[in-house]
Amino acid sequence: MQSTSHLLMIRPVQFGYNDQTAVNNAFQIKRDQDGVQENALQEFDKLVALLRSNGVDVIVVQDSLTPYTPDAIFPNNWISFHDQHTICLYPMYAPNRRSERKEAVINTISRKFKITRRIDLTHYELQNLFLEGTGSMVLDRESRIAYACISPRTDPEVLDDFCRQMNYNSCVFHAMDGMGQDIYHTNVMMCVADRFVVICLDSIRDLQEKKSVKDTIGKTGKEIIPISLEQMNQFAGNMLQVENAGGEKFLVMSTAAYEALSRELIDKLSSYNKLLRSSLQTIETSGGGSARCMIAEVHLG
Repeated sequence: MQSTSHLLMIRPVQFGYNDQTAVNNAFQIKRDQDGVQENALQEFDKLVALLRSNGVDVIVVQDSLTPYTPDAIFPNNWISFHDQHTICLYPMYAPNRRSERKEAVINTISRKFKITRRIDLTHYELQNLFLEGTGSMVLDRESRIAYACISPRTDPEVLDDFCRQMNYNSCVFHAMDGMGQDIYHTNVMMCVADRFVVICLDSIRDLQEKKSVKDTIGKTGKEIIPISLEQMNQFAGNMLQVENAGGEKFLVMSTAAYEALSRELIDKLSSYNKLLRSSLQTIETSGGGSARCMIAEVHLG
């Protein structure tokens, strides 16, 4: 299944601007940090409440004060959950993000779901090679395709290792923002759902790579729904399709992402699933990530 009704989210205790990630995350903006943790906590709680009110199972784990992990609110970068009771752990670019890999989180999940296989790719950090989970990769779980734009946080060698161990095929390309900078995570420029793919094709400048991505998506039978660079800059690519226990599907996004969409795009996306939106302004500004980054889907069947 492409989507799941079980989600892991980490409730922040010390959220804030991270200098170690800002070096290659153009979405982060350094501002006065007074009230940032409090505002981020409110945004987090409202998104959790929205998901739960629609019948989605959200497993919330409270972050710990130590070690210092300002980006713990983005768990999908260090862990992913898969069928056949498998979890994957990933090598992280920023040293202070590596401390987010906390056994307490895994233990919480293991009390509810069976985990029998652990793929640990974290040793690549010793070689300064990185692959930040489902930030670096956007997975088509049904077709077993890992889409990945190469960046300092997404290395082809580690990607190949993931694909070999998880029986995925990769679709690799380069994507740049309007300033010509590598897009740090694939999941800010594309979202793969059950029957459609939202993608900023304008960010893929190489025509052959763009054709390859479009052809790969086309073979899966999913509709390509393009967004612009301007819409991507408002996190319109950072969406995630989830479902509830009854199988009703939702597309989760921030208010900023929703407001960047045209009426035509809203109607198109709404024809596939209900749209859920929540304000994440503080998290987007200081953390450089949005709704999709905050959610690790639990596929442990």
